[in-house]
Amino acid sequence: MAKEFAKEFYNSKKWRKCRVAYIQERILLDGGLCERCREKTGYIVHHKIHLTKFNINNPDITLNHNNLEYLCKVCHDLEPNHWEDKLNKPKTLCLFDSEGNAIKPIHDRRRKN
Repeated sequence: MAKEFAKEFYNSKKWRKCRVAYIQERILLDGGLCERCREKTGYIVHHKIHLTKFNINNPDITLNHNNLEYLCKVCHDLEPNHWEDKLNKPKTLCLFDSEGNAIKPIHDRRRKN
């Protein structure tokens, strides 16, 4: 959920237009795959440089396609402070296979280089 200072921006016509244009660009480039894991379809347009009350009015940060990423839900939720419960405690990111064995988290598996 957007922070209070960013709600007006995320509801703005400029952001909605930028977001749609970025998603369309990604669909033309690679079918709209997540730019991190390249395994799932993108779900959310993420700002690489996080928005703050100090940069929220800077279009080079907020509306610049070079500062955007189209991410799947899992990759987006792995971003710091993007997947917290109601008590603001980080959720467990431990994953298990079908036999109950612990496996590497997705963010470790996506680093193929």
